[in-house]
Amino acid sequence: MKKDLHPKLHEAKVTCACGNSFTTRATFPSLKVDICNECHPFFTGKMKFVDAEGRVDKFLKKYGRK
Repeated sequence: MKKDLHPKLHEAKVTCACGNSFTTRATFPSLKVDICNECHPFFTGKMKFVDAEGRVDKFLKKYGRK
């Protein structure tokens, strides 16, 4: 087997846009995410509209709907 084939793993701090943070292992020392288990509608049971990339606005703008 080749030596040094796999990337090094670090203790990574994951930070969500909602303010929640937790630690995991990853190839990067820190990660930023838009949605996590604390704010995702499936886990919270609260319905909320999640549109991180503006796709709905782009669709409405393209087809002239309000």
